[in-house]
Amino acid sequence: MTTDSAPAAGKAKVLVAVFAVMALGGCATFSKDGGFGEVERVARDRLNKDVRWQRDDGDRESIQAAVKQLLASPLSAADAVQIALLNNRGLQASYAELGIAEADLVQAGRMTNPHFAYLRTRQGDERKLEWALTFPIIDLVTIPLRTRIEGRRFEQVKLAVAGQMLDIATETRKSWFRAVAADEFARYRDQVKTAAEASAELSRRMAKVGNVNWLDQMREQVFYAEAVAQLAQARHAATAERERLTRLMGLHGEDIRFQLPERLPELPAAKPELRDLEARAIAQRVDVLAAKRDTESLAESLGLTRATRFINVLELGPAATKEDPEPWKRGFEVSLQLPIFDWGRARVAKAEAIYMQALHRVAETVVNARSEVREAYSAYHTAYDTAKHYRDEIVPLRKRIAEENLLRFNGMLISVFELLADAREQVASVTAYVGTLRDFWLTENDLQASLYGTATGRRAAAPRAPGGMTPNPALAGH
Repeated sequence: MTTDSAPAAGKAKVLVAVFAVMALGGCATFSKDGGFGEVERVARDRLNKDVRWQRDDGDRESIQAAVKQLLASPLSAADAVQIALLNNRGLQASYAELGIAEADLVQAGRMTNPHFAYLRTRQGDERKLEWALTFPIIDLVTIPLRTRIEGRRFEQVKLAVAGQMLDIATETRKSWFRAVAADEFARYRDQVKTAAEASAELSRRMAKVGNVNWLDQMREQVFYAEAVAQLAQARHAATAERERLTRLMGLHGEDIRFQLPERLPELPAAKPELRDLEARAIAQRVDVLAAKRDTESLAESLGLTRATRFINVLELGPAATKEDPEPWKRGFEVSLQLPIFDWGRARVAKAEAIYMQALHRVAETVVNARSEVREAYSAYHTAYDTAKHYRDEIVPLRKRIAEENLLRFNGMLISVFELLADAREQVASVTAYVGTLRDFWLTENDLQASLYGTATGRRAAAPRAPGGMTPNPALAGH
C-alpha cells in the first residue's frame, strides 16, 4: 500500500470514479428476442415456415391451437414440417442454448466485483487499522475483447440452433415420405396376400379332385404363407414410420390419430435443372458459416491470450491505515501478478495450435460441403431417372401384359394360376415404382438439405476459446 497526502487521496477517488464509469459503460444488456430472430429468419428464408419459442403458457396454448388446426385435414409434408417446427420438444429445448450464450455475452461485459480487505490489530493500548478496496483494472483492457469474443460465440450458437431447426425440418419431411410410402406398401401387400389366399384355396380344392398335382398345390400354399408374413412385416413398418413421424412432430394423446394421404406425390413431369449448386452451398450452408465464425472467435481469443500473457492480474484501489494515536493515512494499493515462473508462452502456443486446428476444420467443412452437394445431386438425378423409367416403361408394360393374359384366360389359353401369378407380378412392379418414387422424394429432400447444411452440434461440443473462456479470463487461474 502507498500513502500520500490529501491530493493523492483525491487522485485515487478520481481513478475509482473513472473506472466505475467505464465499467458501467461497457456493460452488455440482454436483447429483446434473445437471439431467436436469427432462427426465425432462417426458417422464413430457407423453409418459408414459422417458428415459435415456447416460453410461457400463452405461447404453449397458441402453438397447440395452431397444431390442431393443421391436423384437422389430411397431413401434407409441408404441414408436418410446420408442426414439428412448432411442437418438437427437443427443438424447443435447443432454444435454451440461445439464452445460455447471451448470458455469457452479458457476463463478459461486466467487471469482476471489487476486493475489500480489512485488518485490525491491537497490542496493549496500541491499535492498528488497515483497509483497502481494489478494482480489477485489467478488466478495462480485456472487457472489449472479451465482449467481441462472446458476441461471436453468440452468433455461432444462433447458427448452431438454426442448423438444428433445419435438421428437424429435413428429418420430418423425409419421415413423412417414408410413412406415406409404408402405408402404400402395406396396402399392396394386403392385395398380394388376398390374391395368394384365393390361389391357395383354389389349388387346394383342385388338388383334391386331381386337377392339380401336389407339388403345384404346395407351391401355392407356401406363397400364401410367405404373403401373410410379409403383410405382417409391412404393417409393422408402416406403424414404425408413423410413430417416428409422430415423435418428430411432438404429438401425443388424440393428436396421434392424424390422417396421411393415400399416395405419394407424383413424379414431376420434367426433371428440374439446378445450377451453381456448389457456390450456393458455400454461401448459405449454416455449418460453413458457423465454422467461419468459430475461426473468427478463436482469432479474437488468441489476441486476448497474447494481451494477457505477462500480466493477467492487475488491481488498483483506495486504501487507508491508522495507528494510534496517529491520524488516518490514505492512499492507494496496487496488486499485480508477476510473470516469474509462467511467462505465458504455453498459453499462447496452445491458442495458436487451436486456431490452426480451426482453420483446417473450416477447409474440411468446405471440401465436405462441395462433395455432399455433388453426391446429393447425383443421387437426385439417378432416383428421378429410375422412377421415371418405372412409370413410363415397366408399369405400363406390366399393365399391357396383364390385359393380354386376361384375354388369353377368357379364351381358355392359360390357367387361373397363371393369371394370378401375373397379377402378383403386376402388383410387385407397382410396389417397386412406389419405392422408386419414395426414393426420389427422399433424394430431393437430401439435395435441398445439402444446400443449407446441417447442425454444427450443441454449444457444449463447440470449440472453446484457448484455455477455456470464462466470464473473466484475465482473473481466472492459469
